[in-house]
Amino acid sequence: MWQSGDAYEAYIGRWSRRIAQTFVRQLGAPANRRWLDVGCGTGALTSAVLAVADPAEVDGVDPSEGFLKTARASVTDPRASFTLADARSLPFPDDRFDVTVSGLVLNFVPDPARAAAEIARVTVPGGLAAAYLWDLAEGMELIRRFWDAAAELAPEQVAELDEGRRFPLCRPEPLGRLWTEAGFTAVAVGEIEIPTVFADFDDYWQPFLGAQGPAPSYLATLPEAGRGRIRELLRGRLPANPDGSIPLSARAWVVRGTA
Repeated sequence: MWQSGDAYEAYIGRWSRRIAQTFVRQLGAPANRRWLDVGCGTGALTSAVLAVADPAEVDGVDPSEGFLKTARASVTDPRASFTLADARSLPFPDDRFDVTVSGLVLNFVPDPARAAAEIARVTVPGGLAAAYLWDLAEGMELIRRFWDAAAELAPEQVAELDEGRRFPLCRPEPLGRLWTEAGFTAVAVGEIEIPTVFADFDDYWQPFLGAQGPAPSYLATLPEAGRGRIRELLRGRLPANPDGSIPLSARAWVVRGTA
């Protein structure tokens, strides 16, 4: 599913880059710290750390070589490095990082509790660990509206694919519990919301054709007629400004704690 960095950037990357900077600013970590970005993808969060937090170093890990290729090409700061690795088995010694973060990825890890335990293991005692996930049940509108339209046309087929149902971790209570059970203290859950304004309907729709992520991957399995029905249903339902732009918003839940 996660292989093409360019397709991901068009679909979600442009929005994840925007939310990443807000996330890093809210953490308020001191300068000159050692950071780890777990599930770094195409480098959005790593870039935000470099731009906002003045780190000593940032190590990014991800299991997709395609995404890492994009990250390495776009992030050339010598303080950053990228490694092919799984969140459930981080290739670092205990107590290695002052700040460990993860953006928009833990719901895709088959065993998020194991990933959280690994994050706790590699974070120094007293260090900061934080993560954020899209509110796929309600607040991530560009995805939520797609699944609502798809479910209306094929309810039985879509029921088990809908990300709002598939990923219960993407809610405040389960996310906070994940951090607490990993052993973090002073655990707090908050939210970040950003506008996601599309220039026109094609700007919204075309990224769904890139087969990167659950919704675009589902769309790719449909015949042209099926894709067309979803497209036209969305075209008729999405809000539009007089200039044709489509004003949506995206919310993410954020958890933080002390190792």
